[in-house]
Amino acid sequence: MHMFLRILLGSFLFISVSAKAAWAAGTFKDFQTWSTLLGMGSLGQGKLEPFKYWLEGQERAGDNSSRASQTLLRTGLGYAATENTTLWLGYAWVYTEEPLTSNPFQENRIWQQVLWTKKIQELGFTVRSRLEERYLETSENTAYRYRQYFKIVVPLVQTAKLNLASTEEIFWHLNNFNGLNNHGFDQNRFFLGLNYKMTSTLTTEIGHLNQYIRRVNNSNFQSNVLAMNFLLNL
Repeated sequence: MHMFLRILLGSFLFISVSAKAAWAAGTFKDFQTWSTLLGMGSLGQGKLEPFKYWLEGQERAGDNSSRASQTLLRTGLGYAATENTTLWLGYAWVYTEEPLTSNPFQENRIWQQVLWTKKIQELGFTVRSRLEERYLETSENTAYRYRQYFKIVVPLVQTAKLNLASTEEIFWHLNNFNGLNNHGFDQNRFFLGLNYKMTSTLTTEIGHLNQYIRRVNNSNFQSNVLAMNFLLNL
């Protein structure tokens, strides 16, 4: 099992490094701090139990973590189709500032996703496939983007309270929404950190996230992120 873990984490790292290396020249670099609060749970008991809610807020500080760079509010409704698979539909509001853009703008998103979670022996797995329809202040056209996310959680102690967590997420533009030929690879995010189960409903994660963004007619963007996540499962 430990050999399997090394192979899996090595694969995540290889994908992350390979994606960034393809556009390494002329890259703008930054250190950022991201904080996330995510709450998920059932709408009720009985017939309502399969219906889920998603409430999320994110605040990101950029420019060497000296100023607010992005705010995200996301909400959604889900339906548990099986024990391990949930279907989701939701809305997100995003405000982006420097250093990600020289002209701050708002964005409204509609999103759909399939979320699969499963525990195999001591390992926890999450796979998420998300489609976004993005309505940006800076573009007259709707931007369509696909995101594929993988996560593994490995216990470090027998109590299963302290874990190693690693995630890999790839973003892919599905159209040229602003006429700049930005169809294709958008960005990659790779996270490695510690996951600690504080209570039966609250889990915290802290670690390093490496983000790489391909930008058209501008320097590509790479940020090393101190990521802090607070996950409520109610």
